[in-house]
Amino acid sequence: MELIHTFFNWEILVESFPILLRGLGNTIMLGCAAIFFGCIGGLILCLMRLYAPSWLRYLAIFYIDIFRALPILVVLILIYYALPLAGIRFTSFTSATIALSMVLAAFTAEVCRAGIENISKGQFEAASALGLSFWITMRKVILPQALKVVIPPLTSNCVSIYKDTSLASVVAMPDLLKQATDAQALMANPTPLIGAAIIYLAFLWPLVRLVSYLEERGKQQHSR
Repeated sequence: MELIHTFFNWEILVESFPILLRGLGNTIMLGCAAIFFGCIGGLILCLMRLYAPSWLRYLAIFYIDIFRALPILVVLILIYYALPLAGIRFTSFTSATIALSMVLAAFTAEVCRAGIENISKGQFEAASALGLSFWITMRKVILPQALKVVIPPLTSNCVSIYKDTSLASVVAMPDLLKQATDAQALMANPTPLIGAAIIYLAFLWPLVRLVSYLEERGKQQHSR
């Protein structure tokens, strides 16, 4: 009973729930912003790596390799704590968005590259024979087909980014984990952290199942 009273105190959970919901709202906004900018940046990096002049191609490869290797926490700390030394300051939300977007862009670029390279070269040749420009070919022929391949791993990366939003608490952004930590300190009880864990699970578990469904459907379509 003492364990339940300490870690699953219903009164404290109910009292802290509005605080946790505010943190959840910030977490969702942060995740959506990071995914939006990260996916756009990743597609641009992918096209640079595949079709840009050689110096831009090597620059894209360098970026992708670096940010796939760096932990998100290190990138976040550098942006929030190191850049002010150079006179560049961002809010905690902006810093977290930039850090998450930069890392996601690197992984998205590799996923998109694999998807585009999975398309037969005959598709490019057929589009060229029809007189389609490069950008129209990419937009109307290549990317719609590549999308079927990249959706499962891309969705998986997005789920990972939502989990990594918890790192924003390091720079005092009031996300779900930060609000739970503050509530724990205020109420002198770890129940708010358990509540945050339950909310993370309820929010992310359907997304994890969605990834599994997309992967299974992709396998079925590929086997036909």
